[in-house]
Amino acid sequence: MKFTDGNWMIREGFTVSGAVQAHDFDIRDNTLTAYASTTPIPGRGAMINTQLITVQFHSPAPGVIGVKLIHYAGVQDHGPAFELYKDSGSHAVIEETEEKAVLRSGNLSVVIQKGPQWSVHFYRGEDRITGSGFKSIAHVEETGGKGYMREELDLGVGEWIYGLGERFTPFVKNGQVVDIWNADGGTSSEQAYKNIPFYISNKGYGVFVNQPDLVSFEVGSEKVKKVQFSVQGESMEYFIIDGPDPKGVLEKYTTLTGKPALPPAWTFGLWLSTSFTTQYDEATVNAFVDGMIERDIPLHVFHFDCFWMKGFQWTDFKWDEEVFPDPQGMLKRLKEKGLKICVWINPYIAQRSRLFEEGKEKGYFVKKRNGDVWQWNMWQPGMALVDFTNPEACEWFAGYLGELADMGVDSFKTDFGERIPTDVVYFDGSDPHKMHNYYTQLYNKVVFDLLVEKFGKNEAAVFARSATVGGQQFPVHWGGDCYADYESMAESLRGGLSLGLGGFGFWSHDIGGFENTAPAHVFKRWLAFGLLSSHSRLHGSTSYRVPWAYDEEAVDVTRFFTKLKCSLMPYLFDTAVEASEKGIPSMRAMLLEYPNDPAVELLDRQYMLGSSLLVAPVLSEIGEVTYYLPHGTWTHLLTGETVEGGIWKKETYDFLGLPIYVRHNSFLARGKDHTRPDYDYANDVSLNLYVLEDGKEAEVVVRSMKGQPELTVRAVRQGSRVVFTAEGAGKAFTVQLHGMDTVQDVEGKGVTLADGTIQIEAGQSSQEFTVTLK
Repeated sequence: MKFTDGNWMIREGFTVSGAVQAHDFDIRDNTLTAYASTTPIPGRGAMINTQLITVQFHSPAPGVIGVKLIHYAGVQDHGPAFELYKDSGSHAVIEETEEKAVLRSGNLSVVIQKGPQWSVHFYRGEDRITGSGFKSIAHVEETGGKGYMREELDLGVGEWIYGLGERFTPFVKNGQVVDIWNADGGTSSEQAYKNIPFYISNKGYGVFVNQPDLVSFEVGSEKVKKVQFSVQGESMEYFIIDGPDPKGVLEKYTTLTGKPALPPAWTFGLWLSTSFTTQYDEATVNAFVDGMIERDIPLHVFHFDCFWMKGFQWTDFKWDEEVFPDPQGMLKRLKEKGLKICVWINPYIAQRSRLFEEGKEKGYFVKKRNGDVWQWNMWQPGMALVDFTNPEACEWFAGYLGELADMGVDSFKTDFGERIPTDVVYFDGSDPHKMHNYYTQLYNKVVFDLLVEKFGKNEAAVFARSATVGGQQFPVHWGGDCYADYESMAESLRGGLSLGLGGFGFWSHDIGGFENTAPAHVFKRWLAFGLLSSHSRLHGSTSYRVPWAYDEEAVDVTRFFTKLKCSLMPYLFDTAVEASEKGIPSMRAMLLEYPNDPAVELLDRQYMLGSSLLVAPVLSEIGEVTYYLPHGTWTHLLTGETVEGGIWKKETYDFLGLPIYVRHNSFLARGKDHTRPDYDYANDVSLNLYVLEDGKEAEVVVRSMKGQPELTVRAVRQGSRVVFTAEGAGKAFTVQLHGMDTVQDVEGKGVTLADGTIQIEAGQSSQEFTVTLK
């Protein structure tokens, strides 16, 4: 939100009272409080008829400093509030001198200068990373009585800002106005389904604004050397998070706001949907499933979209009996074909739903101020909204989900949750403006918790569209409604990379686009991208997404990349564990892996899939793609070609190829099963060592489907010798060297060499062997 008129003037209708002087300080309860006057205080007379802004500095965790700005402290907070996970101990070291007051937390510190010029400086060690200057912190009053709190943080030369949720606008947010307000705007607009008031700087720090309501960001837009953020109200809190690199920022941010749960292994396979408004029944579903089987395309999850329920009656959690007379038997038959089942739901209850009267009578719906049930016709006639601030309503809603789980449903697509009204009353008295963004957190938590209750920890997964801070704890999320063209493919990728920079570990998108029907060439290019994403779903609006509906080559492309993904599951699942433990996404913007390479700072058409694989989707009909390889030796996963990095490449690929490169010094595990994502990854696993440099070490971890390490192998190169150490080696495995000299000899018990492949027999729990290169 803009308050100024150019560099000098204030916009008509606003009065801005900014901090100009630190009058005095207070230190207590591990908090440093500064009282900032909005006018100079040369003497006692100036203390009359003026304002003070209270600025509190504290530290909830090492390397994290919280700043709370307060104008009026008497305002009641009706909630909701983001759930933060703070350490119980104190991390703040505070001191005050004649010139300044300082709070330190780890290697991060904040310095508030005393004297006539208000200034706040954040340091990493001795290096200043950002700060807040004269009049930057301010209370703003609008004609009519609305109040706002504002902060402006410095934006340095060459500094780029990323994140702020799943945004489909340009990847770098400099120059953009971003309002944190969940909306159902599709992928081709500035609106976003998942708004996260958190951004990362390429200088290795992050800023999290701890406000669930509308936060308005001006990222180098109102003032080109500032990131400004503001909220309506009389207080605002934000946190500075020091990485000191982007990965470190994400790890600390998700420690504060919650780590992603580890999804079950089956969710990483191929999902097929009925699509949205298509006609379908059990025969249609079987035709799809059997068609995939007949064409040797591995399929792992079948999704029933909206019309599994009768039209005009959403949501009633009841199968349309005219179309599905035996739903439980149908699900059993599908499961006998090795499938998991997902069904579509939302938190809206239509007036014709069997649940409407019960929800109305028991007070389970959000209400108008006069006590009536809030309703509208936007999605379904007479639609009401479940009030998830009411514990009984949560239990009621989850009860129906539990019946479906008992019937054979494994997952729920938790659609919608964005168009939440603000002229309403909640059961617990929550502020409806704050609930607009926060509603989705309560909605997805109810569904996710039910799945955990039914299936256990790390066996639950939703397919969610909307989210806010903390939503990363309830994976998986998908990108929403996109068009069936290359532009939407690119904007979807931008959205996914931006969301990953908000701590969301797992993300998907509608392969081939949701709206319209893609030309065959778009669908085939999107297949490669979709099956090299963390999660992969074929879904559309008005037409089916089975590959043979496009052409026979689409069948081949689907089969090829689905099997490739299944073979990569030992590597991908280890990456998933890292996402759940550290908050580092499976699909990573290049800057996460290469924070010191300025060439990657603007890249949004390629990504790292885990730490070792670089993927550049092809976004053109003729197969032309331009991409950047950072410094080092890269090996093409499909062709085996090695390339020295630090270069841009422009190439043309057919539909069975794309740039997918393995980073040097990488140890990549590949499984023997190309048909499923959920199998014993350590059984006869192939460990592939890529261009291990002299003096370097590489490690690979092969896990169980519960996420526990079953096999860990380390390799250290010393000249022409590579020494391997294996832990938990209870099963046979093989090692293949790539981009290195030919193997001359191997030494070790139970270790043999055949056709360049090192074969290790199943043996003791730990063993060592050495490879000599020619």
